[in-house]
Amino acid sequence: MSIVIERVETSTPALSDFIAAHHADMQGTAPPESQHALAIERLLAPGIRLFAATTAGRIVASGALAPVEQSHEELKSMRTDPAVRGRGLGRAMLAFLIEDAAGRGILRLSLETGRHEFFAPARAMYAKAGFVECAAFGRYLPDDNSAFMTLVPVPAASRERALQPR
Repeated sequence: MSIVIERVETSTPALSDFIAAHHADMQGTAPPESQHALAIERLLAPGIRLFAATTAGRIVASGALAPVEQSHEELKSMRTDPAVRGRGLGRAMLAFLIEDAAGRGILRLSLETGRHEFFAPARAMYAKAGFVECAAFGRYLPDDNSAFMTLVPVPAASRERALQPR
């Protein structure tokens, strides 16, 4: 499957639907106060870098990078279309985001994801790419429903691990 990953600076109905499906996927995985996914409008705000992966003109994955502080960014809105999960698209998006951050001199990438079993494959993918659990960061507070992970620094070896097949 050939994919193209491009930065998105304006919404389309397909992208809006894809992000809305991301929110729907997470319903019931944690209480609302523990769900931190951003709406499409916030993902398109200045300073946030939103990317979409497409194959045959269809959006199959998304990911974003949001500033936390100087040289520290957060992964946001990582999602792969459930119909194509398990084909390496999430790993490809993660590797792309790590490369984008490293290329701009970002030294630390962090993320918040759920602790519910639904998120176990994502946590495993992040760990394989070199992310380790960490304390809450930025504006997050400790939360039993959240797993916080970080990659410090953003090394080439992590980018290479993210690209490796399972």
